[in-house]
Amino acid sequence: MTGTLLKLEGLTKAYPGVVANDNVSFEIQKGEIHALLGENGAGKSTLVKTIYGLVKPDTGRMELNAAEFIPPEPRAARAAGVAMVFQHFSLFDALNVAENIALGMENPPPQRQVAARVREVSEKYGLPLDPDRIVGDLSAGERQRVEIIRCLLQDPKLLIMDEPTSVLTPQEVQILFQTLRQLSEEGTAILYISHKLEEIRALCENATVLRLGAVVGTCDPRETSARDMAEMMVGASLHVPEKATADTGETVLALKALSAPAPHQFGTALKDLNITVQTGEVLGIGGVAGNGQDELVAALSGEMKTAAGMVELRGTPVGQLAPNARRAMGLLAAPEERMGHAAAPDMSLTENAVMTGVTRKSLAQRGFLKWKEAKAFAEDVISTFDVRTPGPENAARSLSGGNLQKFVIGREILQDPDVFVVNQPTWGVDAAAAAAIRQAILDLAAKGAAVICISQDLDELMEISDRFAALNEGRLSEPRPAAGLTVEEIGLMLGGAHDMEAAHA
Repeated sequence: MTGTLLKLEGLTKAYPGVVANDNVSFEIQKGEIHALLGENGAGKSTLVKTIYGLVKPDTGRMELNAAEFIPPEPRAARAAGVAMVFQHFSLFDALNVAENIALGMENPPPQRQVAARVREVSEKYGLPLDPDRIVGDLSAGERQRVEIIRCLLQDPKLLIMDEPTSVLTPQEVQILFQTLRQLSEEGTAILYISHKLEEIRALCENATVLRLGAVVGTCDPRETSARDMAEMMVGASLHVPEKATADTGETVLALKALSAPAPHQFGTALKDLNITVQTGEVLGIGGVAGNGQDELVAALSGEMKTAAGMVELRGTPVGQLAPNARRAMGLLAAPEERMGHAAAPDMSLTENAVMTGVTRKSLAQRGFLKWKEAKAFAEDVISTFDVRTPGPENAARSLSGGNLQKFVIGREILQDPDVFVVNQPTWGVDAAAAAAIRQAILDLAAKGAAVICISQDLDELMEISDRFAALNEGRLSEPRPAAGLTVEEIGLMLGGAHDMEAAHA
């Protein structure tokens, strides 16, 4: 199948104070895998929401198969053949796979028929999935398969994918790519959004680059370097994080047989974790989502208390202390979920700065908040970490995901922690912002802090970590020096093959 599938002409969408899309025009061909690139806040989300019927443009027009295309809502977009897999899954943990998929259908057939179709499609496209399994028991990769199969049952002409590999192992990424290539060969066009530029180079045939809401260029990713694409996105040279050669020092954090029950039905129990982290060291912990990352951060931050002696900070047991008490002692943490956990959506950036900085930045006196100092702290975070916002009085929810991430990470780092625990530090942020955050983490370690970086981005962990360990089903492998580890070895560790000699046997 050849010819133009989707044509965008002069799409413009403005919000108070910002033009999200500025006269955007480009085409997607039938069967083409087309990348949409841009830094955080470039307008990618607004554009795909327009295509999917979630946003109505101010001006401009769209054509689908040479016919005018103005979907008033996602239902109309789906009926026209447009499907979308969002970055954040919309699944019900307590329901099984078939029930979740049926909820996305306009007129679902009986459950037996849905289950049969799920099996049929999953086998055809190499996405193994049991329709009877409870979603809460699935891995992140399996949950993504549910979302993809839900879309494939609609027989889409265009499949939009937003950051689809952020929660996948390298092996799962390869399975996904095989599926997308098969769909492409069958005539389905794919609009692919990702900040992982090497993946774009491996998968996509064409790319449209947005900057500040406008199209600034196109390229063939197969013939363009990741660095060149990143510099097209930001309009400047890309900074490459530099790691200082600093000797690690004394043990500052120790986990001793850390065990904890799952906090809820679909959580993960922590099982006998034993690690030490030294001053000046970055310990990278990899793992597929849902293997205990959130529980580990909660146990370290104080959100989840543990038995005495399991968590020690400079030799002092802290497992029974609350988060603010641990912060006062120098142990700070940034969780994965930025909106609603790391930041209160409807509070201003100044108020969000106060929430975690009140102790170490002395933002209160005799029970009264020191708003002048709090605003100055928020402004310092905004300036130092290049947070794109009109000012500290703006609500957290007004920021793009990547800019809120920069604010959350910067808020903790500027409190000069002795130990910094961070989960997914660059999740969903563009190449330039990711480089800046990684450099800030490396600089923090170079100043003598101990850092635990939990991430599903293996390239990130290999770039900044001194040692690497894998978290699988609540168990932690023995940390190994990061230098020299291969992607294949890491993939096996993530899957639970912690004994590498046995894995190679």
